[in-house]
Amino acid sequence: MKKITIKDIAREANVSPSTVSRVVNKSAPVSTELEERVLEVIGNYGYSPDAVARSLRRGFTDTVAFVVPDITNPFFSLIIKGAEDFFKKYNISLIVCSSNHSAKEEERILDNLLSKKVDGLLFIGAGNEGSELYELLSEFKIVFVDRAYSGIDSPYVVSNNYEGMKEVVKYLVQTGHKSFVLLNGEKGTYSATERLKGFLDTLNEFGINSYETHFGQFTYECGAELVSQLKNIPDAIVCGNDLIAYGAIDALEERGVSVPDQVSVTGFDDLPFSKHYKPSLTTVKQPFYDMGYESARILWLMINGKTVKKKRVVLDTKLVVRDSAKVR
Repeated sequence: MKKITIKDIAREANVSPSTVSRVVNKSAPVSTELEERVLEVIGNYGYSPDAVARSLRRGFTDTVAFVVPDITNPFFSLIIKGAEDFFKKYNISLIVCSSNHSAKEEERILDNLLSKKVDGLLFIGAGNEGSELYELLSEFKIVFVDRAYSGIDSPYVVSNNYEGMKEVVKYLVQTGHKSFVLLNGEKGTYSATERLKGFLDTLNEFGINSYETHFGQFTYECGAELVSQLKNIPDAIVCGNDLIAYGAIDALEERGVSVPDQVSVTGFDDLPFSKHYKPSLTTVKQPFYDMGYESARILWLMINGKTVKKKRVVLDTKLVVRDSAKVR
């Protein structure tokens, strides 16, 4: 079957090829009568312009990339969903890459994306910093999501990690908890650092000195491992995210420790499964979908040379009280 070209469409519509191009690429105004005539012929013939050739002419590839530390983490998947829904409106394809918490993998991915000439990048780093990473990141139109990097003047979209953590710790203190353990994610990441500050500041405000802090990764396995290493079980185990909390609850059960009768456990995210966990998880709700959608909107403005009025976006969180925390 012969491939339909722009010249074939022009001949059938009795217009010039440049008119067809203007209709397809929306590059210049065309009268309503001509546009409708061209679109009718395009529909009849099922014509689809060569995306690669069109991108070369326009200087855009209509692709953006989203790099995350762990594609299996539902939190990241839900953020990606928000970004994807925005880009769909503009027929922009989204490439998703997972670094598996590896600095070397992040650098390999960024090198690869540079060669593909993506129009822009959404980036959730694994906590790695350094001149090589910064040099690669500087090559992109970029918006950071759930992260903020010192020394890189690019927009970011985050939730209010500090206030969210303060709210859940304050609730625990006010319900009679006197000893605490914080099980956190990657040390040095923006979210883990802000949650640590909220945890420590709240305990300091209430004059509580009985606490421990531990860092690992934002994973189920990390939560289980860190709990298995605890010598003493506190009144409350505060977790850096919901996955850590799931692992902590299961590891406590293996140790014969009842949640919440002997120890309260809290998370941070409010993943869809958290209300169904046993016991249902007290946590801090993050607006993950909105984080993805807003970061995509900002990146789209940057790609199209438009003004980004607000480069630092901090979205509110909300405490969600369920069965995994008990009044002491």
